[in-house]
Amino acid sequence: MLLGRRRARLARAARRTVRRAGFALDARLPLGEVAKAGLRKAFPDHWSFLLGEIALYSLVVLLLTGTYLTLFFQPSMGEVTYTGSYGPLRGLRVSEAYDSTLRISFDVRGGLLIRQMHHWAALVFVAAVGAHLLRVFFTGAFRRPREVNWLVGLTMFVLALVEGFAGYSLPDDLLSGTGLRTAQGIMLSLPVIGTYMSFFVFGDEYPGEDIVSRLYPVHILLVPGLLLALVTLHLILVVHLKHTQWAHSGRTGRNAVGAPFFPQYAAKSGGFFFMVAGLLAAVGALAQINPVWAYGPYRPDLVSTGSQPDWYVGFLEGALRLMPGIETRLWGHTLMWNPLVPGVLLPGVLFAGLYAYPFFERWISPDRGEQHLCDRPRNRPARTALGLAVLCAYAVLLLAGAQDLLAFVFEAPLPALTWALRCALVVLPPGVFWLTRRLCLALQQQDAELLERGAEGDEVRQTVEGGYESSHLPVSAPQRYHLLVRRVPEPLLPEPAVPGEHRAGAQRLRAALSHWYYKDAVAPPMREEHRRRVDAILAGPDAAETDSRG
Repeated sequence: MLLGRRRARLARAARRTVRRAGFALDARLPLGEVAKAGLRKAFPDHWSFLLGEIALYSLVVLLLTGTYLTLFFQPSMGEVTYTGSYGPLRGLRVSEAYDSTLRISFDVRGGLLIRQMHHWAALVFVAAVGAHLLRVFFTGAFRRPREVNWLVGLTMFVLALVEGFAGYSLPDDLLSGTGLRTAQGIMLSLPVIGTYMSFFVFGDEYPGEDIVSRLYPVHILLVPGLLLALVTLHLILVVHLKHTQWAHSGRTGRNAVGAPFFPQYAAKSGGFFFMVAGLLAAVGALAQINPVWAYGPYRPDLVSTGSQPDWYVGFLEGALRLMPGIETRLWGHTLMWNPLVPGVLLPGVLFAGLYAYPFFERWISPDRGEQHLCDRPRNRPARTALGLAVLCAYAVLLLAGAQDLLAFVFEAPLPALTWALRCALVVLPPGVFWLTRRLCLALQQQDAELLERGAEGDEVRQTVEGGYESSHLPVSAPQRYHLLVRRVPEPLLPEPAVPGEHRAGAQRLRAALSHWYYKDAVAPPMREEHRRRVDAILAGPDAAETDSRG
């Protein structure tokens, strides 16, 4: 009994100490306010918002499995004699990097499972980040005030590509060495600085002795550190700016509707993490990926048969294969258009366009306010068509990256297949753009007819003329809200010319681009009072501040 009283006194003293420490910290740091705001943060429940969570949880799995692999990997190209468990390679001279990769795969307990989980998590991470960016693009979630978050997310995608390529190249097997050889060829194609860059990266004539030891800190330290910093910044911006949301009853441009972080969202998100980790573990255990023992160690005089890179750089491989081998002699120097155009200019133009797109759309848009409701892709025909046209070109290049395997499987002549893919790269994206734009307008027209006439019912009636027509049921209030609450922007009008004004050409270009972008739209049928109400629903907090100041 005495012992019980003593324990109770110690427990009360501990609670008082913790309470005093909490008050002391809260008096010096706004921990209480931050915690309360974080616990009350509303998170969306739509499935499309889970793509970002898949990327985050895949990154967590990558960090955990990568830490385990770091304990056993040797980032050195020094030669050793392989004496491990894999018989076909025993006694062969290999690099220490390749030797340690084989040892992880065959001699370290759980090593092969962890290595395959790591590789699958890398593929899922890049795919999830790319899918998340596509969701943001097609729904217009990159618009003001979220332009910086778009830039942060796109930078994370670029870093994920760099991180994946660096990790893919570390084992020093024949497949990864072929990828490094391709990277070195792209470096050499750069005018003037190409040779210097190759020597700086490889430390010597290719392949040198330093590439693995230089890629290793980039893969385990530099890029992961940048990714973690950007993920933190991205989450801070998400909390500060609030999430975008679909137009449903009760959701406007001035609120954020969703489940609170604690306890509902925390429980769901925790369970989702274990689902992602469990799925990656199952795939790593059951689906073989990157069997380096089947490729053998890298030798500069050999190329892996049917070598294919990971999917996220497959478009680059396809561009290199489709570009003709054209050279130009200038001032005693040879300019190699392949791989300069597909390996440097094409990715540069693609990512420059992605970085600039939010500002381009804002420049040609008549509405400069904050946007907090997601666009349905059909309601932005030009943006949707442009995105699908780029995806079509990406798909063609991805197929071209496996042209040799396609020719082998389908028994097609390789030159004919190459020319067919070249023609598809030129013809298909414009066709997809035109078709997508027409489909979006057709879907808009269908929505307008649904609002005007209602949904078709089950009854069929005979008219006085002897024909037949189906009955129509009125659209429900939530569905009307979903269909009506959207912006129908008008193209910008050309500004009147001012004598001595030098920006007339830029203004005309802006008006022309705005007309091309917004000229096709089907406005939903509504009365003027309904239109004013929709504008009030769509208006963001900045509009409310402007109204109060006015």
